[in-house]
Amino acid sequence: MTDTATPRDTAHGVEIVLDDVVKRYPGQDAAAVDGVSMTIPAGETVVFVGPSGCGKTTTMRMINRLIEPSSGRITIGGRDALSIDPDELRRGIGYSIQQAGLFPHLTVAKNVGTVPGLIGWDRRRIADRTDEMLDLVGLDPATYRDRYPRQLSGGQQQRVGVARALAADPPVLLMDEPFGAVDPITRGLLQDELMRLQSELGKTIVFVTHDFNEAVKIGDRIAVLGSQSHIMQYDTPEAILANPANEMVAGFVGADASLKQLTLSRVRDVRLLDCPTAHEDGSVNEMRRALLADSRQWGLILDARDRPVRWVSPAHLATVDSLHDVGNPVGEILSVQSTLQDALEALLAESSASTVVTGMRGEYVGLITIDTLVENLRQLRDDHAADHHTAPAPDPTAATGTGGAHRAPEDPAR
Repeated sequence: MTDTATPRDTAHGVEIVLDDVVKRYPGQDAAAVDGVSMTIPAGETVVFVGPSGCGKTTTMRMINRLIEPSSGRITIGGRDALSIDPDELRRGIGYSIQQAGLFPHLTVAKNVGTVPGLIGWDRRRIADRTDEMLDLVGLDPATYRDRYPRQLSGGQQQRVGVARALAADPPVLLMDEPFGAVDPITRGLLQDELMRLQSELGKTIVFVTHDFNEAVKIGDRIAVLGSQSHIMQYDTPEAILANPANEMVAGFVGADASLKQLTLSRVRDVRLLDCPTAHEDGSVNEMRRALLADSRQWGLILDARDRPVRWVSPAHLATVDSLHDVGNPVGEILSVQSTLQDALEALLAESSASTVVTGMRGEYVGLITIDTLVENLRQLRDDHAADHHTAPAPDPTAATGTGGAHRAPEDPAR
């Protein structure tokens, strides 16, 4: 996830070290967290995953001292967290929780500007930073800055919550099941957005979830925690899927480990196809000619920022003199950060032969189709077989032609 981190003037992530950290609550015989030791590398996303009540949220909250450790040591960028004033510590660590935790009586702009205001930024700098952060999480500042949380969807609220957590440019971001309260499609989009942000900002992110699929998708490393936050396995997603350390970890991986491998490959790794495109202020005649010359006879209308907005066919353009408001809205969109499992689900959900793929800022970069996805999956299987010196299984798509020569996609807007 951090392979393309190219921050602007932004704080890089810092290393976090937990050394024999314990949390005991008064009146309880057993520790809630018992002797956790781990190193969270600078600039990586580390996911805590485990059953409810195992102590994963408690462990994370001890990093910013929302919960005080009973014993042990936590260092952040080499500094002992217990030696830092708690308020100062928390203002230097972003924090995002489930259902966003926005202040309902404050506008979006005032929510995002909360921490910069607390640390003394002037009004102009806060306003500029607020607009920058809203744009960064995919919300148009002119549209959203003066709205209140109740006027936003759940996904929009979560985006504002992430913008607020990052507004003061902290090197560390703690995220406690931030996407757990939204629907599966929105959740996938928010995961993609987080991965896009991380590729740009290179923060150190500690992310708590009970969803192993989510952990595999977004984590550079996963810590599978058992009772009292005992670390069952702490490794890369690839290593955990390939070799679970014990039965408990294997239970999280599940019987569909091979299917979960789809979450390890990204759409950016697949050969994308292209289609005719035109901007909304472009020439109708030129777009019509491009469509007639293309075997698919479907193209995309882009907005001023190259974002796909509508599908068009020659029939759509037969009687119009402008590309504004013509065509069918683009349905589900994938990003280059989306996984191949996301791509498969999108193609099946849309009942379409192709789905639009966008880049880091929502700009159109190409199409992914059933054929290109199957071709990539076949290559992954063959590579895996070669690594293990075994012959690949017979290809069930060969007889039907599903994986053969490229077929022209059907109506993409269907």
